Amino acid sequence: MTGGVERPPPRVTVVEVGPRDGLQNEPGRVPTAAKVSFVEALAGAGLRVVEATSFVSPKAVPQLADADEVMRSLRRRPDVRYPVLVPNERGLERALAAGADAVALFTAATEAFAEANVRASIAETFERFRPVAMRARTDGLWLRGYVSVAFDCPYSGRVAPESARDVALRLFDLGCDEVSLADTIGTATPGDVARLLDVALRDLPGNRLALHFHDTGGRALDNVAIGLDHGIAIYDSAAGGLGGCPFAPGAPGNLATETLLACLAGRGIETGVDRLAVEHAVAGLRDAIASAA
Repeated sequence: MTGGVERPPPRVTVVEVGPRDGLQNEPGRVPTAAKVSFVEALAGAGLRVVEATSFVSPKAVPQLADADEVMRSLRRRPDVRYPVLVPNERGLERALAAGADAVALFTAATEAFAEANVRASIAETFERFRPVAMRARTDGLWLRGYVSVAFDCPYSGRVAPESARDVALRLFDLGCDEVSLADTIGTATPGDVARLLDVALRDLPGNRLALHFHDTGGRALDNVAIGLDHGIAIYDSAAGGLGGCPFAPGAPGNLATETLLACLAGRGIETGVDRLAVEHAVAGLRDAIASAA
């Protein structure tokens, strides 16, 4: 199956992950009200997918322990999707009780990272996902999947493109509407991205495939360019370049949404997002964090 997208796409969807993937790695406490205002400001900037929070165990990610309150407090726009991360059925129940209508699952392309991240094998993560996916389909939820360490793993090294593709394919088979391939530690090169996409696009729907780059090595925009050349039209980014994965050494430094928007605008690619409004959202968050310190 293939997506049949144009190359390069005339319009790109920017998936904002700052409120979740960014704030989960902040060293200090971020007030709940500041998180809510941040999400609302990002949606107001024109972002149509804003990952709001995570319903993982508060012990695992204490920075997002207020996920229930964040979701209940949001003034949601009807044209914006607010996915939340859920690790299992218990997380899904919490998310549904808080009013979530879009959820995301996360696994890894390597056994070593899966074990470090969620203390389970890849196969065991899919066993956890199965009832979540069934409930999502029954309740009409939008479902996203993440493949962490799709290029390099901090524990087991270089990842074969076939390994990442196979995990992504299992997520699609499970019922995911969209799957994001993540350069979790920011070490992917344009050559790595081309190799993975050359393999992945033989079997995966390109129009439902996203790329998630960290800018740890300063190559995120070069990698985006390769994705665009392959017709990929969905990219994850974090306003202000916030965050990273607390379970991946060297991960901090998501591609900044403002940087991605400027790059896409320079190439004449539409996003529908106001870059200045994103910058204002980041400034407001920083002020709130400073006031709470």
